[in-house]
Amino acid sequence: MKAVMNQTYQPEAVEARWYSVWEGSGSFQPEVHPEGEPYCIVIPPPNVTGVLHTGHALDHTIQDILIRRKRMQGYAALWLPGMDHAGIATQNVVERELREEGTTRHDLGREAFIERVWAWKAESGSTISQQMRKLGDSTDWSRERFTFDEGLSHAVRTVFVALYEQGIMYRANRIINWCPRCHTALSEIEVDHEEDPGELTHIKYPFADGSGHITVATTRPETMLGDTAVAVHPDDERYKDLIGTTLLVPILGREIPVVADEGVELGFGTGAVKVTPAHDPLDFEIGQRHGLEQIKVVDTEARITDAGGPYVGMDRFEAREAVRSKLRELGLIEKIEEHPHSVGHCSRCHTVVEPLLSLQWFVDVKPLVGPAMDAVRSGETTFHPRRWENSYFHWMENLRDWCVSRQLWWGHRIPAWYCNACGETLVSIQDPSQCTCGSSDLRQDEDVLDTWFSSALWPFSTLGWPDKTPDFEEFYPTSTLVTGFDIIFFWVARMMMMGLHFTEQPPFSDIVIHGMVRDIEGRKMSKSAGNALDPLELIDEYGADSLRLALIQAAAPGHDIPLSVDAIDAARRFGNKLWNAVRFVVEFMDVSSVPLDGGYPDDPGPEDEWIIARLGAVTEEIDRLMDDFRLSDAYAALYTFAWSELFDWYIEMAKSLADADEERQEAMRATLGVVTRDVLKLFHPVMPFITEELWSHLGDGTGLMITAPWPDVVAAEAPHEMESLQAAVSGIRQFRSQHQISRKIEIPVIVVSDTESDLPAWWYAQVTSLTGSAPVGGHRPDPVTGYTRIPAGGVETFIPLEGLVDVDAEKPRIEKAIGELELGIGRAQGKLGNQNFRDRAPAEVVEQVEARLAEMETELEGQLRHLAELG
Repeated sequence: MKAVMNQTYQPEAVEARWYSVWEGSGSFQPEVHPEGEPYCIVIPPPNVTGVLHTGHALDHTIQDILIRRKRMQGYAALWLPGMDHAGIATQNVVERELREEGTTRHDLGREAFIERVWAWKAESGSTISQQMRKLGDSTDWSRERFTFDEGLSHAVRTVFVALYEQGIMYRANRIINWCPRCHTALSEIEVDHEEDPGELTHIKYPFADGSGHITVATTRPETMLGDTAVAVHPDDERYKDLIGTTLLVPILGREIPVVADEGVELGFGTGAVKVTPAHDPLDFEIGQRHGLEQIKVVDTEARITDAGGPYVGMDRFEAREAVRSKLRELGLIEKIEEHPHSVGHCSRCHTVVEPLLSLQWFVDVKPLVGPAMDAVRSGETTFHPRRWENSYFHWMENLRDWCVSRQLWWGHRIPAWYCNACGETLVSIQDPSQCTCGSSDLRQDEDVLDTWFSSALWPFSTLGWPDKTPDFEEFYPTSTLVTGFDIIFFWVARMMMMGLHFTEQPPFSDIVIHGMVRDIEGRKMSKSAGNALDPLELIDEYGADSLRLALIQAAAPGHDIPLSVDAIDAARRFGNKLWNAVRFVVEFMDVSSVPLDGGYPDDPGPEDEWIIARLGAVTEEIDRLMDDFRLSDAYAALYTFAWSELFDWYIEMAKSLADADEERQEAMRATLGVVTRDVLKLFHPVMPFITEELWSHLGDGTGLMITAPWPDVVAAEAPHEMESLQAAVSGIRQFRSQHQISRKIEIPVIVVSDTESDLPAWWYAQVTSLTGSAPVGGHRPDPVTGYTRIPAGGVETFIPLEGLVDVDAEKPRIEKAIGELELGIGRAQGKLGNQNFRDRAPAEVVEQVEARLAEMETELEGQLRHLAELG
């Protein structure tokens, strides 16, 4: 016997229970459909240090919708979960704990420190996976992976060695982003660029022969100490005769040449730039082209080196002011001006990043870029929305070699060993025991690999590569990647490059890009701004389904997502509406034991045919939109159908059939059951908990909603009279409301049809039931004064005012309303006709005035019509 339904939906009582049922039943595993076509999504691995935020909630909800729908469509659907070891983030967390204990990682030593990190992961690293369960993620936990587990570590070594043997992986001195606080190189995604007020110092570089000077401008005067040239564009007429001459580095007096290089932007500033090859990427390239010396004047602690002469040991910012002061004393500053510019900061500790020449491991991207671009150009892989392809191409075309080494302890240690006897470098998947020279005196490279290196292998390494495992054979290439636009370059592009290079196939066919979750005013959410929403708190208060629905409703493809508590509360209210509708169907319409699939009536009535036809049309539309990854549009269509057609019309019409004959009632109950079931199925991917709970009350107990077949609606033809029925009912209801006529009073209605055939009996019966009126067929009144006319498609209805409306009282009321509307329209037209208002007012304010004007004009038209009807 089924439990009695609560009056309202209580998510906290059912969500944890249903999740354990799904997981325990094996519903998350692709084996639930062993013969199905494979469909695979690998989750963008959250950091092991992470907690669920609204960005995760959006990203995971989109993926869960896709995977749940495919599962219901009979696919062998695999959503593979996992976590990223998050090198620098995790190391920072554990180092912070050690500092609180009064010790450091260096006190522990490398091996003991790594053991400590593993212990931290065992204790705290599963936080986000538990939070994912709370959100409803239907991931296959039996296949969960970790970027530092044995299989993935083997894949990382295999790739590193292969790239090295192919000449794509190399070790060299190059400019990298260096964090003086974390003491490691950083990837671009680990650098936050922020606007700095800054100053531009114009420095005079004297000619060695004393004949004058060249002025260059810099925001970093301290790096002048490492200058080895001044560069100008070869076509710059101002400097053509000065190319090859010699200048003196101010303060230090070192001679440097004037060189011509096309890397200098012609016409920008003074046209001359200082060249510091050890501290700027462009300067490094100019230095390479001209064979310039690389002088490091800032060290890994962000202090001035011995090469900085009198400033040795100074902090870089302290040195900046000291150098500027000395230049001013020497009369070598032409001017100093304000110059706001972008400055990189470490995303972890917020220290200003130092561009530094450093011996690091790099990936030569040139052999990898072409195939990754061709796969998108050919359509093998498609971005959704397509406009992101332009950003992808632009970035790929300007890609620099990738620095993959990091000066950390937590991570995949670089599989390179150096022979202390002969200096040979050995790169191997297995730890070597001796060098080719015979010596066993080997030391492994101290650095680890960039976290993004292992992440770049995620789509195929998680499926068992380099071994040809059954999962790899079945699910690779994967089907869809869902991710934010902010990591297209740092992750998506690298997965494309690595996937194609090592498997000769792109790692996914579709890349779905979503925006960033922001507050309702479009601001980025943050704790410091006080506008951050905690998804776990929202789930506790409103339920996971409400959060999921609100996120998807706001997630227009490729755009940022405005999220508010009001939107989540509105989604909760819709959940209650859905709950109450199903409760009414089950408890008051006596509909239950609905089959998991099929079950449509053989002889539906006209009302039944209408709702079945509408359901079929909406299902087709939803499938089309979902196939195009337009999930917000798909659920907008379903939401409107459920609320405005199923709840507001069909269920209301079904009530009138309570006194019909048994055969008619049986068809109605069958229709009500299967249409409600299929609406639950369509909502299930976005609102899994409530739909599963409702199905447990509505269904015949033969299966779970999570694995139920996707709706396959039978063909039906909606009766053409339905449009006129809806218009007539709406008009009569509006008349009753406007004139405040009690529902107990029966309203006489004359129905005039312009069709040759009479309206069917069911039409009159439904108008009577839905409006409390007494409609009868007849002729158009002549004159129509004293009647309210309601146009309804090919039908007109006329309501006599006599006995229903006090004309003497109604006329003054309507005349007053007309006067107020005319005043309001005049004011709005005046505002909109004022160009000053249009120029100065925010666009949304202008739009509000325009919308209100349109409303008032429509209302005025109606009031004038009512006045005319009164005579």
